Amino acid sequence: MDENSVTVKKEDDEISLIDLLAVLLHRKWMIIGICIAAMIVAVAVSVISIKLPPEKSFLPNEYTPKAQMLINNESNSSSGLSSMISSSGLGSLANLAGVNVSGGSSNSALAGYLVGSNTIQDAVVDKFNLIERYKIEKYPRASSREALKKKLSSNYDEDTGVFTVSFTDIDPEFARDVVNYVVSLLENRFLELGIDQNKLSEANLKENIQNSYDNILSLQKQIQTLEGSVANIYNPNAAPSIMLDSTLLKMELNVQEQIYAQLKAQYESLKVTMASEQPVFQILEYAEVPDRKSGPSRGKLCIIITFAAFFLSVFLAFALNAVENIKNDSEAMSKLKRKKNK
Repeated sequence: MDENSVTVKKEDDEISLIDLLAVLLHRKWMIIGICIAAMIVAVAVSVISIKLPPEKSFLPNEYTPKAQMLINNESNSSSGLSSMISSSGLGSLANLAGVNVSGGSSNSALAGYLVGSNTIQDAVVDKFNLIERYKIEKYPRASSREALKKKLSSNYDEDTGVFTVSFTDIDPEFARDVVNYVVSLLENRFLELGIDQNKLSEANLKENIQNSYDNILSLQKQIQTLEGSVANIYNPNAAPSIMLDSTLLKMELNVQEQIYAQLKAQYESLKVTMASEQPVFQILEYAEVPDRKSGPSRGKLCIIITFAAFFLSVFLAFALNAVENIKNDSEAMSKLKRKKNK
């Protein structure tokens, strides 16, 4: 390619750019008018959406409260609890306390799965009557799950180990209640599945300690009743039988007291273990009623609409210019007329 051809090509490019600029300048008032009109409409729509009540607004404010939990993927509670029980000599009561220690390595993934599981989804739908709230008529169970999944989300931060649950709604108090309810469901599910063995053992021990304490109180009352009846007995032949029953109750009371003491010792050992280890599931913060909306961003919406109107007006300017050029081109018009007459 010689220098002359390069020069001609550059001149053609410059001419084409000048032509494009000329078209824009020729249609500048149309472009400016469309942009201003679009901006005014966007601002008006934003103001009207704010003035209308949230349930009637076509662009209502949305709020997204969040709750944060600490998920430990690498817990050593199993080995710690086992060694503590063995060293304390209380291994014989492990079955009674429900201690079955095991570890886990994907607790955060499990938490994310549980948030989207049908069990928790259906519990939330039924608790807050979402089928009626969202006016779902067709396929109520499946549609309510889909609607909930669009608003309920979870996220896990690998760097901090913090697991976040959030819910978006136009009612900030309702959104907070949903998030906190999901958190309580998650905590119960982790406990039911035995993920955090320390907490499971703690719950079982508390229950067994309370049952043992109730048995002790019941036995003491029975013994007091029998011993009081001996003093007021009218039939001397019945005294030996009553004394035997009292002796048997005292023996059973002694056994219950020993069990109670062992359970309390195991419970105290477990508390020491739990204090030295990070729990698998720990609630850091419950959701609060947010005082700032999470969306929509009406300012960004106005900017996007204005830019879209600008590009549309530029396209329209070139389209109108192309139509004018065709009308001014006699050869092109004659071709169109011939095709039209065929």
